[in-house]
Amino acid sequence: MARRRSVQQVEPQTFLMSIRPQFAFQILRGEKKFELRRWIGVPVAPGSVVVIYASGSVKALVGEFLVGRVYHGAPEEVWKQVMMHPSPGVDRDDWPYIRGAKKAMALEVEKVIVYPRQVTLQELRRIIPGWQPPISYKVLREGDPLYELIVKRLRRLAGYDEELGVMEKL
Repeated sequence: MARRRSVQQVEPQTFLMSIRPQFAFQILRGEKKFELRRWIGVPVAPGSVVVIYASGSVKALVGEFLVGRVYHGAPEEVWKQVMMHPSPGVDRDDWPYIRGAKKAMALEVEKVIVYPRQVTLQELRRIIPGWQPPISYKVLREGDPLYELIVKRLRRLAGYDEELGVMEKL
């Protein structure tokens, strides 16, 4: 059975995840309620933040979301848990990504922030020379140049108040 990690076991973190454009934009439009991942070797706690790098032809930071529930375990069990939710925004196109993995996880998408402008790979490399997007994910910490120079500014442009942890009412 797929298990849920509790906040007591793992502290929330900020992750940069590469996501295919089709799925990234489904998340940003509110259509996809769960992001399926092969096990990344690092537990993701509810309350974590996922900064979305749309890979493929887009190659840009496009937004972020707060992680709600987290399911992990065998791909078949994770799939069953996700499919029990009404309108999970996941369909047969998503299954091949986790099929065959030893472990998989599903991250519930909550509180999506669409950045007011995409920051392209070319722009990122002008600001942070030699920057490479992650193949799967990277943990972002305070002090990381991507977090400090770009993500914080994009959040402010989107009307997100980091100190309060809420979107400002416009």
